[in-house]
Amino acid sequence: MGKSLVTSAADYRAFGKTGLRVPPIVFGCSALGNLYQVIPNVAKLEIVSEWFEHVSPPVFIDTAGKYGAGLALEVLGQSLAKFEISPGDVLISSKLGWKRAPLTTRGPTFEPGLWIDVEHDAVQRISYDGILECWEESCRLLGDAYKPQLVSVHDPDEYLAAAASPADRRRRFDDVINAYRGLDELKQKGEVIGVGVGAKDWQVIREIADVVALDWVMLAGSLTVMRHPPDLLAFVARLASQDVAIINSAVFHSGFLVGGKYFDYRAVSAEKDADRLLFAWRKSFVALCEAHGISPMHACVQFGLSVPGVVAVALNTSHADRIKDNVAAVATPVPPQFWASLKEEGLVANDYPYAN
Repeated sequence: MGKSLVTSAADYRAFGKTGLRVPPIVFGCSALGNLYQVIPNVAKLEIVSEWFEHVSPPVFIDTAGKYGAGLALEVLGQSLAKFEISPGDVLISSKLGWKRAPLTTRGPTFEPGLWIDVEHDAVQRISYDGILECWEESCRLLGDAYKPQLVSVHDPDEYLAAAASPADRRRRFDDVINAYRGLDELKQKGEVIGVGVGAKDWQVIREIADVVALDWVMLAGSLTVMRHPPDLLAFVARLASQDVAIINSAVFHSGFLVGGKYFDYRAVSAEKDADRLLFAWRKSFVALCEAHGISPMHACVQFGLSVPGVVAVALNTSHADRIKDNVAAVATPVPPQFWASLKEEGLVANDYPYAN
């Protein structure tokens, strides 16, 4: 491994105030937890191998206890050990807030149907004690040699959205803040380097950032070639001015913009009235990409990196043979005239200032 690097250490960027320098690509590993489909163990090993084949260490990996109820953490740790990866050659970010539990404890928040062939369930634990339990479990599942250096609370937006009343939401928000108190203690003890937040609802990220000192944030499906509202861009500019690192994830909207059947984690159909506009947008987008000789994947990735303050994009695939192309897409800009064409067709906002 490590002989045909597409991205080298020269491409690394400062990760906010943490002192870390990171590659512009973060490898998501939900596929290691059997998202949507069961993946053979040999295929999972090939995925991990390809990460280190094409990116100079330290390779940046994002994982979570929710992914396959801890399966992704286990597989990641076992794979790193099998390849004898030095702990110093990997940077692991773990989204905390879900713990392993027996199958009999399944509740309505686990998203049944997304995770396939899981031997356990995951249950949400967002509180001071719960987040520390999740931290300890993530370290245990990764194995003795590896430990997350970056941590965050997973799905705080979904946790808050499940509130039954305004009073319940206030209580839940207190739970989130207490969870961050636990993460800050880990940082003060030197157990982790940075504390962040990731969510699909960027306004919840902003709400948390107003009261918690964050080192980084992960935007999921909110800052994309399809969606880039001015108020979000203003928030991103604020984060950048505060030296908070930004990771942009879900830039394909769950794979939809590159031909997938899901949009933001739900199945969609061109036969449904509610989904027709999505398919029409994608058809126009793909046609323009083809006209310029650019793949939709490449366009999505480069747009996701175009905003100042975005340090990296997080990409996830269950196909090892796509990883080299993903890394190349991060490293290769697209021609300015392509962005102009997207604006002319109304696919990108005319006043979007960064893709020129």
